[in-house]
Amino acid sequence: MGLVFAVDACSQSTLPIPCPTPTAISDYWEPQSADSAGFDAVALCTVLASVQGSEANIHGVLIARNGKLVAEMYRAGQDHPINHLYGLWGQFKAFDAGTLHDVRSISKSVVSLLFGIVSAKSPTHAPNTPVIDLFPELADLRTTDAVAIQWRHLLAMSSGLDWSEGSPPDNETRLFWSSQPDRYVLSRSSVAAPGRLFNYNSGGTSLIAEALARAEGLPIQELGRQHLFDPMGITDWEWVPDLHGRALAFTGLRLRPRDLLKLGQLVLNRGQWQGRQLVPAEWIDESTRTSLSTGFINPILPDEEIGYGYQWWTGHTLWRGQRLAWIAGFGNGGQRLFVVPDLNLTMVITAGSYNARSIDAHVMRLFANVVASVECPGCR
Repeated sequence: MGLVFAVDACSQSTLPIPCPTPTAISDYWEPQSADSAGFDAVALCTVLASVQGSEANIHGVLIARNGKLVAEMYRAGQDHPINHLYGLWGQFKAFDAGTLHDVRSISKSVVSLLFGIVSAKSPTHAPNTPVIDLFPELADLRTTDAVAIQWRHLLAMSSGLDWSEGSPPDNETRLFWSSQPDRYVLSRSSVAAPGRLFNYNSGGTSLIAEALARAEGLPIQELGRQHLFDPMGITDWEWVPDLHGRALAFTGLRLRPRDLLKLGQLVLNRGQWQGRQLVPAEWIDESTRTSLSTGFINPILPDEEIGYGYQWWTGHTLWRGQRLAWIAGFGNGGQRLFVVPDLNLTMVITAGSYNARSIDAHVMRLFANVVASVECPGCR
């Protein structure tokens, strides 16, 4: 699979390998060379070149530092886009800066941003209020166990509901086809007290999105457009609906990679975009703080379990012998949005290795190698 560079040549006379330098287009991102952004340019370009020879089905890698786009590369590969029969139909496709790409479960992280916006002005959607209160039509499901489940539990994947994902036919697969998704999720039996056990549950995100839609009188995709996408200049996007026209809040968002990177910059800036506070800074802090350990081992630091906040993953990577914290959106297939506050760095990876466990460690190593190529921590 050949690389497609939306780039100019980067110091070809001094570097032993081609180094992608992004081109400037009218989309907010100002390009900056790797060395002026504080990277060891040879090391960074070596990392990016390694993607070309990799068997991993990676479609794109983008890196920004100090709010400027430092590296961008794309290549063709097999994909199973969610807007084609829920990803059941595959295709070989070339990718570039203008191509929409599934972000899969990074959709959940976008829902978290919207929850922060709506809950700041609506006390009925505060994280510590009962979920069942927002669904009066499900009064028959109102039990002591159900009342105990609060929004913060759904956000942190700790509702205690009996739920499994990963191998169809699982609960997520049934959620795709359910004619009553809210009832389907809340009718699951409780197997643990809320807040005690991490158990990945896309149904919780579906409920969060529906509650936000009811609060604002607008579907989740319109909330995304008004509160995030339009203010950030994100004009080309898609939020794939289910069979009944309701957006798949937990997996259906499709974005251009540069626009996904913008969302990482928004988080890095604690909810501020070009001087405008789109998401409350306090919500960014709260939602990206570790709530629970997940039980998943960090491939870079085997002594650490990856953590989870409110629809955001958390952990650490190594830089010059130090452990630096990262915040991330994870999506099936190798979709990643990384934010490293201590290095003022954001990174996007898009890929097509859906349901392949091996991609998770691969993209984590790729991320760690990019971080390791930073030479100057405070360069601007």
